[in-house]
Amino acid sequence: MALIKKLSSIPLYVQILIGMIAGIIIGLVALQLDGTLFIKHWVQPWGQLFIRLLQLIAIPLVFISLVKGITGLKDISKVSKIGGKTIGIYIITTLVAILLGLAMGLIIQPGKLIDRNEVVHLQKSYQETVQEKKQVAEQTKEQGPLAFLNDIVPNNIIAASTDNSKMLQVIFFAIFFGIATLAVPSQHTKPVISLFDSLNDIILKMVDYIISFAPWGVTALMAGLIIDFGGNTSIFSALAVYALTVIAALLILLLFFYPLLIHLFSKVSPGKFIRSMYPVQLFAFTTSSSAATLPVTLKTVENKLGVPEDISSFVLPVGVTINMDGTSCYQTIAILFIAQVLGINLSFSQLVVIVAMTVLSSIGTPGIPGGSYVILAMVLTSVGIPAEGLALILGIDRPLDMLRTSVNVTGDAAVCTILNRQQN
Repeated sequence: MALIKKLSSIPLYVQILIGMIAGIIIGLVALQLDGTLFIKHWVQPWGQLFIRLLQLIAIPLVFISLVKGITGLKDISKVSKIGGKTIGIYIITTLVAILLGLAMGLIIQPGKLIDRNEVVHLQKSYQETVQEKKQVAEQTKEQGPLAFLNDIVPNNIIAASTDNSKMLQVIFFAIFFGIATLAVPSQHTKPVISLFDSLNDIILKMVDYIISFAPWGVTALMAGLIIDFGGNTSIFSALAVYALTVIAALLILLLFFYPLLIHLFSKVSPGKFIRSMYPVQLFAFTTSSSAATLPVTLKTVENKLGVPEDISSFVLPVGVTINMDGTSCYQTIAILFIAQVLGINLSFSQLVVIVAMTVLSSIGTPGIPGGSYVILAMVLTSVGIPAEGLALILGIDRPLDMLRTSVNVTGDAAVCTILNRQQN
């Protein structure tokens, strides 16, 4: 019990990093002692259990978060002039961030640094998945240009919710449900909104429990991957380039994209905006939570950037819910990296699905540490990439999580500042 208490006092990101290192050591020792079967039968299943838990929570998390986010826009009637603009600009900035991540991942291709012989070996391990992807690609070629509509609109929401690869259909139904809820008089929907508020709290607590299991899951998954790689260490050089790729993309958003938007569409100078945002970015960096940073962001944009309270009190909370530029950029690079490591070539249509899924699912990403793991596992599954590949990146995810949270809150403040000018 004393050992468990000591371990629980260690920050989660340190636990995950320790788990990753422990998994590497266990895998290497198993290779030396011919313990491959032991790892596959007694260790790796615990990692697969962690992945299954992430997949288990994905559909309810996205559905409930989306409905709560949309119904939370009930104040849109009070600020109808900026409601549509707010959501529209947030979606545009998210799309730019995703396309930046896509470009960086495709140009640098950090996953291609893996030993090609190991990629062939991994392709054999995931041969069934690769074959399924090829069949889907062939079927897509035979369909008409509007066939994608059938992939978006479900004919049975119950059936769609039993298959993580049908997440786009669940997202469609959640948005449809949320909009319909807003259209009904509020006195009739109060119990429903209250129910979803409570369900959201419960789901987030479940996410906390699952993420607390992450160090053990990462240990088991990493040990299994070392066995799959046969002890080849080229993965670590690829991982370093992957991390640098994510950092470079996030810094482009932070230091160039947002200042450019401020210069073009607001009355505030880019220099003043950047200086004003330092405390907010530092707070976001240390907490890894957009939601926890919200009070600091509100105070900063009102006192230092001159945004009136009636605008900031609407735009920023909405941003915490639906604007995840940093997270979306990172997720796109992570998906491409995992696909490259596993030797899975993504078609153009699959890249389009990744972009669409990441834009829509960003609305359902909780603004808490580790919340993006669930969404990332969901998007991976949706395009046929084995979610077990998450083990490759979770060990170094904490510093990247801290940086992308800083990007998220900077994006919220930038949009808020821009909308202030549009209203004046």
